[in-house]
Amino acid sequence: MITLGPLLVFLVIGFFAWLLFTLAVFALPVFAGVTIGLWAFHTGAGALGGIAVGPVAGAATFGIGQLALALVTWTWLRLFVIIFYVAPATVAGYSATHGIAQMAMSSPTWQTVFAVVGAVAISITAFIRFTGIAADGPARQRLPRG
Repeated sequence: MITLGPLLVFLVIGFFAWLLFTLAVFALPVFAGVTIGLWAFHTGAGALGGIAVGPVAGAATFGIGQLALALVTWTWLRLFVIIFYVAPATVAGYSATHGIAQMAMSSPTWQTVFAVVGAVAISITAFIRFTGIAADGPARQRLPRG
């Protein structure tokens, strides 16, 4: 049991780091889902109603972003949609990494350095995940004349 304990601690810390990283990457849909779920709970839907509505709202938020990327043809508007979804992920990544760095080191300078590196890593990951899932081109393709 003494050898199994540290291994389980390592696995649990790794799981929570992965979960935190994933939630930071999808910060806007997670925030929308939690907010709508809490709103539903507080307006009388109960715990099950809030739990049922929250994931639907988060998925809808993510789906709206994917649909916007698939249908918008202007590059500047596509860039605006991407920034709208990646900016909250950047802030969440900075905050999460800074919180972990505060527990690991005492120097505020190094805490900030690691937080910025974490924010950049999560921003890049959010950008790749958000744009990689969307369709490659506009949904409306021109038919060849002939």
